[in-house]
Order: sequence, then C-alpha cells, then structure tokens
Amino acid sequence: MIKVLNIVGARPNFMKIAPIYAEMKRRDSEFNPLIVHTGQHYDEKMSDAFFRDLGMPKPDVHLGIGSASHAVQTAKIMLEFEPVVLSEKPDWVLVVGDVNSTVACTIVCSKLGIKVAHVEAGLRSRDRTMPEEINRILTDSISDLLLTPSPDGNENLRREGIPDEKVELVGNVMIDSLFRNLENVQDNTVCEDLNLSDKDYAVLTLHRPSNVDEKETLGKMLDALISISEKLPIVFPGHPRTVGKIKEFGFSEKIIKSNIKLIDPLGYLSFLKLMSGAKLVLTDSGGLQEETTALGIPCLTLRENTERPITIELGTNILVGTNPEKIKQTAFEVLDDESFTENKKVPPLWDGKTAKRICDAILKR
Repeated sequence: MIKVLNIVGARPNFMKIAPIYAEMKRRDSEFNPLIVHTGQHYDEKMSDAFFRDLGMPKPDVHLGIGSASHAVQTAKIMLEFEPVVLSEKPDWVLVVGDVNSTVACTIVCSKLGIKVAHVEAGLRSRDRTMPEEINRILTDSISDLLLTPSPDGNENLRREGIPDEKVELVGNVMIDSLFRNLENVQDNTVCEDLNLSDKDYAVLTLHRPSNVDEKETLGKMLDALISISEKLPIVFPGHPRTVGKIKEFGFSEKIIKSNIKLIDPLGYLSFLKLMSGAKLVLTDSGGLQEETTALGIPCLTLRENTERPITIELGTNILVGTNPEKIKQTAFEVLDDESFTENKKVPPLWDGKTAKRICDAILKR
C-alpha cells in the first residue's frame, strides 16, 4: 500500500485534491491517503467551507501557517512540514497548483529524498514577475512525477529539459470536481437569494495584486466594469484583499451606485451555482478560465498573460489585459455575439476522470 500525503494550502488546491483523495480512498487496498493543510488560507469562508462543500474530511494534519510575506510564509511552511514528513514517512507527497505551499513542501521532500508528484505541472505564463510562475518552475524542476493538464504543459517541460519519462498527460482534475458537483447545486438557492435569473447576469472575481494594489489601476478597471454592468448586471463575490483595497481607495460609493453587486465570498457549491448560470465571467483567476471553458461560458481574463493558453486556443476564454477600453469593447462584442460559443471545444482529457489517471500514474511508478 502506498502512503500519500496530499497537500492543500489555498482555496484552489481544495478542488484539485478532493477528487484525488476520494479516488485514493476508493482504492483502499492500494493507497493510504492523508490530507495535510498548511493553513495558507486561514479565513473560514475561504477554507473550512470548501472542505465541507467538497465532502472532504478534516485534515489529518493542520500546520496553521496563516498570512505572511512570500518569503516568511514559504519558510514557515518548510519548518512546520519537515517534522510531519519525518514522522509520517510517506512513499509519495502529492502537491497541486502553484501556491507557496506547493513549492515549500516540494523543496522539503526533495531534500529528504521523498518522491513528489506535481498535479497541474507544466503550465507557464512566461511572466516571472508573477510569484506563481516562480513556484511552478521550481516545483517542476525538482518533482519526480509531473502530471500535466494539457499538451502544452508537456511541451513546456520538454523545452525545459525535463525527461519524458517523468511526465504524463492526465487531464484537468479541476474538471473532475466541477462535473461531480454540478448535480449537487441544483437545489442551491444563491441565485434566488440574489434575485438573479439564469443567463441574465455576469460574474466577476478580482484579486491579483497587479490589479488591485494600485489605486489608479483598480479605479480604471472598476470604471470599465461599471460601464459593462449597465448592459449586464455584475455579481462580484469580493476577495477580502480586494474589498480592503476598495475601501482604502474610497471606491465603495461608486460600486454602491452601480449595477455591480458586491457580496461576501461564497462557498464552493454556491459559487459553482452562481458561475454556471452566468452569461459572462470576468476574472483574473486561473481556475475560472478552465471551468468556463468546460461549461462553454464566455470568459474575459483580466490579465496580460495566462498560463492556460489552451482555454483560448480551444475554449471560451479571451485574454483582454487590463486596458479599460479593451475590456469594455470586448465585453460588449461578446455579449452582442450570440454565436460566440459555437465551435468552441473542451480540451482533451477534461472528462471528469483525471483523478483515476493520476492514481494510475503513481501506481505505475
């Protein structure tokens, strides 16, 4: 039996680990899975609620790291995680995504000679000013098994000199969670509670420091979004960081007077219900680019680059950058184009069976 420590730290990790952990538990003669929560996301609405929504048990280990600078947070995770590895003696440690917990736990395991599998390997934005890009590159360079969500990931790793025998295309495990939980949200009342009709609203998420930390940048972006909301109301579950900046910069009043409905963060199931009924999604998140592609919902990515180019090449995602005029123009064009989603495709292996392929890949090695 293979003992695996499954690492979660921030909210996007939970949707990736949940189906993998469930698959390992189903195969209990082959796997002994444990969940280690670093506590990188520590707010109850951002963390514990997602465990409940995804049907995950309480973590076997909780490191309780909390918020800090990138350096301090990464160092604290390493210091707290090393004794766990020495005590548990896992055969494999499985990390997902590109957060500080991912790279910190991978470094610890590399030093101790513990094998690491990286789920969502090979994604590249080509922008090294993004902390996540550094985390991706470092994690991939020292992991033992690189599990990619799309063919571009394999090609990126090949160009970086990673041996092919370390790499396996398994598909997108986020889509496993998406498909598995779509049927669980039919009775969710979030849209009724917000007086929303299906396909009669847009959803916005905004949290990246490059978008929200500078007053001028955030102000111009909000002005563009307010213009869009005059054509289609926008529901905005506010990330605590972003809400804090909106208050600090004095933008609260302009949002109150607009057709942007700023609400508290939502649990996974409520957000899934909200997002799946939207006519348009505007985001600077990575995962939403994938989920909207799988569901055929138009998505405008409010960034200058993306590590998920396949959602543009095949899917419903458009990279619009942060220029307010381009954001408005593209949004209006998409809303006026009833045929926009025609001929859009879901990438290969985004079929809800990725967790099975991940477990098979680990067993094979």
